[in-house]
Amino acid sequence: MIEGAPCPGPVDLVIFDLDGVVYRGETVLPGAVETIAQLRRQGYLVRFLTNNSTRSRASYTQRLGELGIPCPPEEVMTSAYGTACYFQEHGLAGAAMVVGEAGLYQELAAAGLQVYWSWQEAAVGQVDFVVVGLDREFDYQRLTHAQQAILAGARFVATNRDPTFPVEGRIIPGGGCMVSAIETATGQRPLMIGKPETYLVDLMLRQAGRQGCQAVMVGDRVDIDVLVGRRTGMWTVLVLTGVGTRQEAEQAPPEQRPHQVIEDLHGLGGALARIAARAERERP
Repeated sequence: MIEGAPCPGPVDLVIFDLDGVVYRGETVLPGAVETIAQLRRQGYLVRFLTNNSTRSRASYTQRLGELGIPCPPEEVMTSAYGTACYFQEHGLAGAAMVVGEAGLYQELAAAGLQVYWSWQEAAVGQVDFVVVGLDREFDYQRLTHAQQAILAGARFVATNRDPTFPVEGRIIPGGGCMVSAIETATGQRPLMIGKPETYLVDLMLRQAGRQGCQAVMVGDRVDIDVLVGRRTGMWTVLVLTGVGTRQEAEQAPPEQRPHQVIEDLHGLGGALARIAARAERERP
């Protein structure tokens, strides 16, 4: 969108992060089911965006349905699926070693790559990419395999570098921990696909036929969800059921400061109303 140009339509697309926003671990969070259902009844486009690469889109669809939030796979964007889209969009093909879990493996295989779990499975020098996401079985051997493949010429790609993510009652290490270990072992920085890089959000906006000013990013981290929202011209809502705190929101630099802060998703309707009113006031 050209800076200063009027927004082409109302704010009617809401993109939800998942971990810490819709659920924590296996527990659906307060207000999630009823708020999302109400938004759909009101005519909002609802989408889901997660940096968590452990599941495929189909698996996330099943999980959300079991929590009482039915949706088709087309409404879900994961960093695993988004990485596969990036490979296809940029004509990248060949053999990929995965440091991650089933969702990342499945999405890359569906995109036509030859996928391996370890460097030893492929012929030496034949691994074109090392693709890294959250791996809850990550160990020294996997670190060594990834290091050797990258030092032999494979391109280092990371689905995300989230340092942590929330589950019931605690915060646990995220996929960024694996990325940082491999970065340290190789001395190389990865191509980053997930939030706060803008590729996934830009793809979702194109698919929905919307511009950033027509969309709201609802997340639980100022340094990831709010930042990617701000970078893409979206409105942003920080929900306090995950990692982020009100103090972080108040002290964040401008590019990480949310437009609205709510305790849980019960407060989203009011936040959207305030955003819509502000958008109307700022319309030329």
